[in-house]
Amino acid sequence: MVPISALKEFAFLKDFNDDQLKKLATLASEEKYTAGTQMYQKGDTARGLYLMKEGKIVLFMDNYMGPHKPPMQVTVDMITKGESMGWSAVVEPYVYTLGALCVDDAQLIAFDSFGLRKLMDEDCALGFKIMQAVASVISLRLTHTRIILVGERGLSVLTEY
Repeated sequence: MVPISALKEFAFLKDFNDDQLKKLATLASEEKYTAGTQMYQKGDTARGLYLMKEGKIVLFMDNYMGPHKPPMQVTVDMITKGESMGWSAVVEPYVYTLGALCVDDAQLIAFDSFGLRKLMDEDCALGFKIMQAVASVISLRLTHTRIILVGERGLSVLTEY
C-alpha cells in the first residue's frame, strides 16, 4: 500500500477525492528498476498501470523497414517524474502497445491491473474517473506520435533535395 499523500502528487489522479484515493492506495505498490531494464514489450499482457516517482523510461516501438533489414527502434514518448504509463492495463485487450525501457534507474507506483479493473467494476464513478485520466494520456501520446511522424516525414522530404 502507498500513502494517499504520495498519490496526490500525480496529475493523473488530480480529480480524485480522498475516498477514491484510499481505494486506489490499497492496490498500489512501489517498484524499482535499474537503468537498462526492459519493463515490458509490445504484446505483453498488461500487468500494471504506473506512475513515475523518479527516473526516465522510454516508450518505443519497432519499425520494420523490410525483410532484409533489422527493425529500427523508434521512441514514441519519454516518461519522467510525475507522468503515467501502462494504460493498457485497463483497456481491452489488456496488452501493452509499446515497449518500455528504463533509461535511468526508475521508481514507480504500480497498480495491479486485475485489482484495478475489479475496483473499476465495483465503483463505476471511480472507474469513470480512471478512464477519463487514461483517455487524456492516450490523447497526449497520440499527439506526441503525430509530432514525431510529421517531423520524420518532413525530414525525409528535406533530405531528398
